[in-house]
Amino acid sequence: MLKIENLSVHYGLRRVLHDVALDVQSGEVLALIGPNGAGKSTLIRAVSGVIPIQSGRIRTNGDDFDALSPMQRARYIATVPQAVSLPPAFTVWETVLLGRTPYLNFLGQPSTKDEDLARRALDRVSALTLAERRVGELSGGEQQRVLLARALCQSTPILLLDEPTAHLDLQYQVGLLELVRELAHNDHLAVLLALHDLNLAARYADRIALMVGGEIKASGKPEQVLRPDLIEAAYCLPVEVVRHPFLNIPLILPKSQK
Repeated sequence: MLKIENLSVHYGLRRVLHDVALDVQSGEVLALIGPNGAGKSTLIRAVSGVIPIQSGRIRTNGDDFDALSPMQRARYIATVPQAVSLPPAFTVWETVLLGRTPYLNFLGQPSTKDEDLARRALDRVSALTLAERRVGELSGGEQQRVLLARALCQSTPILLLDEPTAHLDLQYQVGLLELVRELAHNDHLAVLLALHDLNLAARYADRIALMVGGEIKASGKPEQVLRPDLIEAAYCLPVEVVRHPFLNIPLILPKSQK
């Protein structure tokens, strides 16, 4: 389990996260939604250790992340960041194997097990055929799949994803989120992901947390959070929420503003 307790983050004198409290259970997907600038990416970066926190705690199974070294933390959390620049001269295979860094021996050489995990990770994201390609030759969507494979190769119980469907066409958006849900439900990962698309969040998340202005305004099951009053207040846009005609989930439709 990932437990975030009263987390606050400042950029200079500006506080961008305000006492955020969330927990993500093993075996579930929690989606962060909210307008641009709400703090979703900042929360992902703070939990992953990329940026410092001013107050609060991040824990898993009783371990406080502040007491862990970066290498120890890397055995708990794998991250798929947003719009990261990958080394263009590296092959996909070399890039994915970087996910095994926390487990390498003192010589830094990958074992047969490490290579097998890298191969399986590439296969799970349908990127095994890209293994010998240079990262600089890939499209943005292909690079996103490589980033997910690298995170899977890291073999952590917690997975963080910041807008993982960016640059992906519809086919790969659906495939990636199906895989993420499978990893949570079948492999018992705790998954925290930031999403812009509210209907994708409704379809693939077990729970949703709505962020506005660096604060959690609501959290719960999709039908508890994806309500017209909460969505309209957060996005300043009139919406209609109906039941999906085939799935028992909310469907968010913008109202005409004419």
